Amino acid sequence: MTENSRGDTRERLLDAAADLIASSPGEDFSLREVCDRVGVRMPTLYHFFGNKQGLVDAVVERGFDLYLAEKGAAEPSGDPILDLRDGWDAHVRFGLANPGFYTLMYGKVRPGYAPAAQARPTELLRGITERAAAQGSLVVSAEQAAAHVLATNIGVTLRQIIQGRPDPELSAAVRDAVLAGITGAGTASTDDRDAVLRVARLASTDPSILGRPETSLLVEWLHRLIAAQA
Repeated sequence: MTENSRGDTRERLLDAAADLIASSPGEDFSLREVCDRVGVRMPTLYHFFGNKQGLVDAVVERGFDLYLAEKGAAEPSGDPILDLRDGWDAHVRFGLANPGFYTLMYGKVRPGYAPAAQARPTELLRGITERAAAQGSLVVSAEQAAAHVLATNIGVTLRQIIQGRPDPELSAAVRDAVLAGITGAGTASTDDRDAVLRVARLASTDPSILGRPETSLLVEWLHRLIAAQA
């Protein structure tokens, strides 16, 4: 087997695993079915990934590589709040276009654990909120702003993946409410607050979406945002 064919087989196995995960987000998938889709035997998969967790980790890593490639193609506007807004929309688009990758990147939660690759986009987001703070655009710390944006962005994206359809009105309303909350830029509308409450209720109803510790934190942040805009 040549180097190119080995690389192609590995990529095809990753694609097959991502497709299976996308077809049933949040559910387990079969290694044998991954192999059957690619036309290889189980020892080939074990050669590349070692075991099932190795395959999952590789899918997560590839997902973040794809995500960061898209983020890297976006030019900063010079306005960090506009960049947060555009980044929110890009995050949702990526999740809806790549549900298999996304549900592993952000939907598989183990208390006290985060994939190493997850730190890269988080640092990019924190860089934007730090620029916003330096310009005096935030009423919370840069770290808090990044946490608010990331938690709600993930919740809204997972909500749409679970629904199986885009909900641009929900995404825009929650986005605008969060940005209003961290910048103090006016009062969010009743529709915005209702959208934030919808996400909070969803998270409370099904803590398995994000995990119980993360759900508790997300709901606390969302209610803080609502209180700040009351």
